[in-house]
Amino acid sequence: MKASDLFVKCLEAEGVERIYGVPGEENADFMMSLQDSSIEFVLTRHEQGAAFMAEVYGRLTGKVGVCLGTLGPGATNLITGVADGNMDRAPMLVLTGQGALTRQHKESHQVMNVVEMYKPVTKWSTAINAASNIPEIVHKAVKLATAEKPGACHIELAEDVAATQTDERPMRAARVRRPVPGDDVIDQVWDRLRSAKTPLIIAGNGAIRTRASAQLRQFCEATGIGALMTFMGKGALDLEDPRCLFTVGMGQRDYPQLAIDAADLILTVGFDPVEYGPEKWNSGCGADIIHMDFAPAESDKYYQPSIEVVGDVAHGLSMLNARAERDGAPRYDLASQTKLRERMQSEFAEHAQDRTTGSIRPQKAVADVRAVLGPDDIVLSGVGAHKMWIARHYQCHAPGTCLISNGFCSMGMPLPGAIAAKHACPDAKVLAVVGDADVMMNVQEMETASRLGSDITVLVWEDKAYGLIAWKQEQEFGEHTDLSFTNPDWMQLCDALDWQGQRCDNAEELQSALQRALDHRGPSMVVIPIDYRENMKLTERLGKITETF
Repeated sequence: MKASDLFVKCLEAEGVERIYGVPGEENADFMMSLQDSSIEFVLTRHEQGAAFMAEVYGRLTGKVGVCLGTLGPGATNLITGVADGNMDRAPMLVLTGQGALTRQHKESHQVMNVVEMYKPVTKWSTAINAASNIPEIVHKAVKLATAEKPGACHIELAEDVAATQTDERPMRAARVRRPVPGDDVIDQVWDRLRSAKTPLIIAGNGAIRTRASAQLRQFCEATGIGALMTFMGKGALDLEDPRCLFTVGMGQRDYPQLAIDAADLILTVGFDPVEYGPEKWNSGCGADIIHMDFAPAESDKYYQPSIEVVGDVAHGLSMLNARAERDGAPRYDLASQTKLRERMQSEFAEHAQDRTTGSIRPQKAVADVRAVLGPDDIVLSGVGAHKMWIARHYQCHAPGTCLISNGFCSMGMPLPGAIAAKHACPDAKVLAVVGDADVMMNVQEMETASRLGSDITVLVWEDKAYGLIAWKQEQEFGEHTDLSFTNPDWMQLCDALDWQGQRCDNAEELQSALQRALDHRGPSMVVIPIDYRENMKLTERLGKITETF
């Protein structure tokens, strides 16, 4: 068979069901081989959109999300989405074409060293220079991409290699069992937990993967210890669980920091420093930390654990659960955590019943999004001021129901990501919350959603400016530079691209507008004027925190 046929068969053998991308001339053989495959090819309008789709598909399913671009500009267009997925720990496989081997040694049209370019933003980047290597390379790439911590792997296939003949066959798909922590280190952790008075858990991205959430919930119930969740750890505990202490990760001091300050021991579970740097919550380097993760702790002067539990997180928690069942729950003073939960609940309730007209407060918008979505429905948040409100105020019942770009923190993910989220979870309602700057980063994927009939809703918070940058500049300098821009006529844009469109200027009507959008079969957009005066009001309120828990 042709090498490109073999490549496709290897992808099939690894369970790949869908590829997002924009092909080029150098992918021609691969695309023709894909025609007779069980793998669906989703044509996107920009390679960055394809990479974000692959990222979200990978984050939600745990399988590799696959994206494709051609050589040169196709490969460079992919890279931002790939970097975002890699740092948000999404299993991804990135496929790019390349000019023939016979011209790679010299200056040649569109040829550049893509493999080297991708090395800093992937777990592994390589080129196929012989058809006989395809089975091993595909097998290794998928294996690495899905191994903890998951991330992106890149494979380049040159046009002349794709056209060669080969007798090779795909390798058998393999999934490796993760190593588990030893009894001795778990005994140390349990002894330390039993001697603590005010322990606290910080649950990160790793706490919502590989069954870890179920074990964490059991552990919190058995011991009574509360858990803060990072932006990418949302849903590790159900929002209604009294041990759920909601979200930590704001760039400034917030009420969750009071619970951290009151803790005499912090157990981090699946914590990833790319989410929320330890210098933010342990600036004095005084916290007693136990690190439980798939990988050893990063070397960071603000994060020096007294015990490191390295191995499968779910298994490690199950070992702690067995000890809690054997010995019973220790006696703790968790009053600070109760106060935090009550304080944050009052924050969430503020403005949730607003009836303002002309503009809508962020708190009201988030409350209404939560009200119209079920426990297993999915929210995707872009990057901007809206991200901070979603991160702080939107709470979850289940893992994987709120996706925020927070490791690499790239704008532009939610619109294309929503398309992939519906592929990954067809029974869930999917709603993307975006700023007007964020959505315009990949607005071309509105056509993709329309063409596919994607049953998604996009809620646009319109302030006609780069709101988060304005917020940050005003915090630091007391003023901000000119960050304003104009927007398209959103309703005309929806009409042109066959979306249902609504504009809602009245806070009292927002919930019903969102419900109409979600009930509509196909893509819908709701646009609201957002009241970002609340940004600095929040900053000023948090800046006046003097209480302790």
